[in-house]
Amino acid sequence: MSQAHRQQGVALVPSVLSRLEADELAGCLEPQGRTRAGARHLMSLAAVSTAAADPRMIAIATTHLGVPAIPFRATLFDKAPGSNWLVAWHQDRALPLLERLEASGWGPWSLKGGVHYAQAPADALETVVALRLSLDDSAEDNGPLRVLPGTEWRGVLTDAEVAALAHEITPVDCCVDAGGVVVMRPLIVHASSKAMSDRPRRVLHIEYAESLDIGSGLQLAIV
Repeated sequence: MSQAHRQQGVALVPSVLSRLEADELAGCLEPQGRTRAGARHLMSLAAVSTAAADPRMIAIATTHLGVPAIPFRATLFDKAPGSNWLVAWHQDRALPLLERLEASGWGPWSLKGGVHYAQAPADALETVVALRLSLDDSAEDNGPLRVLPGTEWRGVLTDAEVAALAHEITPVDCCVDAGGVVVMRPLIVHASSKAMSDRPRRVLHIEYAESLDIGSGLQLAIV
């Protein structure tokens, strides 16, 4: 991975899909097993796997990874008046895996929807990038993603370290219109406030990896 790619932990890319394409994709996302906040493991939905493999999305992920990107996980975040929620400052550390295999630096393990997950080490997470495709306009009043710039290459942080950085670094709101994409690294410290308006904020969060072989004999699950 080049230093140029490593330096960019978050980026905004407007108008990746048209507003019509975003509306049509949103109309296909009524999966079973939804929670108040959305739904996980959506790669089995044809509309989602097609969006994840869209050449425009692949090109963005490939640019940030520096090698051809492989989509492996898709999650819907659905913030609306009836399901308004917040997420505290954190890093994304859990990865879905084909099987449980004890390996140095991995764990603790958990089972989500029948899929094995483990907290991953920094070197594995640095080979992953997420593209957050906005299905609605995202603005400061409807609970957008917020990030602490420059935290993406500090490695895995403790809760105390995350809390300290949240007091030291000025957060940045990541707002794009429907069809736009927010590119983010898993280890960038990020959060999301409750919406202050009635406008929905649906996001299809798709993760891409350099390889499904994530190291230590472990394989990413496509979910």
